[in-house]
Amino acid sequence: MPEQLWVVSDVHGALSKLKVLLLRAGLTDFDGSWRGGQAQLVFLGDYLDRGEDGAGVLRLVRTLQRQAALVGGRVDALLGNHEVMFLAALMFRLRDPKDEFGFYDYWLGNGGQPRDMALIEPGDLGWLADRPAMLRVGPWLLQHADSAMYLKLAGSIDEVNARMREKLTSSDPAVWQELVTAFAARFAFAGSDGGPLIRRVLTAFGGERIVHGHTPINLLLGTLGEEPGAPLPYAARLCVDVDSAMAYIPGAGFITRLDPQGIAEVVTYPLLSSQR
Repeated sequence: MPEQLWVVSDVHGALSKLKVLLLRAGLTDFDGSWRGGQAQLVFLGDYLDRGEDGAGVLRLVRTLQRQAALVGGRVDALLGNHEVMFLAALMFRLRDPKDEFGFYDYWLGNGGQPRDMALIEPGDLGWLADRPAMLRVGPWLLQHADSAMYLKLAGSIDEVNARMREKLTSSDPAVWQELVTAFAARFAFAGSDGGPLIRRVLTAFGGERIVHGHTPINLLLGTLGEEPGAPLPYAARLCVDVDSAMAYIPGAGFITRLDPQGIAEVVTYPLLSSQR
């Protein structure tokens, strides 16, 4: 467990908010360069779509990865379902401009931004396809989605990540359709069936608690439109949802520091007077 472990999820192109949050957390300077020293920062996926500059978010994450490694820090970036949708839309759009398989239209309908697709470079695509699906840091199991998908893929973190990379190199539309559908599922850890599933996940992959994004906190709580001001521990505190809905609500957004005991610190996006 690093001295500081920070997590942020579902940026969805909200580049300006992300820069503010990283600065306020002391992880970057005013130029957006790494100043987190030996801290570890983990992005839980969904860099693209919805917001103003998904390509810019992706480039910032990649830059911070390189800069942090030079000073003993670490930046990890997990795969989100919007990255899978984006890759499917791009791959099959190039193969079939008529979009026979519907991946491009599905991506657009879920917040896809054509300007992101126009700005993405070949190196970015390789980086996206190489993202791990899961990561464990100390007692924390980190993944993008509150879904049973990972458990269905394989029985260890390394096997899940290898299986996911295998799927992302497939040219079979059926493989991509299955993956896109499975990755869209949510709420698996909520409700009466959530506890046994959570324990199965933790037994298989290790860790004591799961931290995820994917499902905005206000959606999980049934308070759509309200700003989630902090992470949500639930399921007897075995899960923590950190999807702050930053791309959906003007004043929303936070970044979270975790320690072995739980949530250690939350840095929020500052509301302007016009947003109050």
